[in-house]
Amino acid sequence: MRIPCPICGERDRREFYYQGDALALHRPDPDAGDAAWNDYIHNRDNPAGVIRDLWHHEAGCSHWLVVTRNTVTHEVLGAELACKVKGEQG
Repeated sequence: MRIPCPICGERDRREFYYQGDALALHRPDPDAGDAAWNDYIHNRDNPAGVIRDLWHHEAGCSHWLVVTRNTVTHEVLGAELACKVKGEQG
């Protein structure tokens, strides 16, 4: 898979660290209880289709990117700096 970094250009996915769903980074409250924290740490959705993920360009410019990709076709539809989409709601 190739990721189009807005800073460095298209790069192999091995240069990046996958963080997860770009819009689901909401941690439970510290006192939410074991069940809420267990769910947050261990359970992830596995959707089929177009998703937006957070990736860190670890072996490149060190920027965080929101990558739009299709999990069915494996096509990368685009990438943008995460700071540009900060606070964006689904």
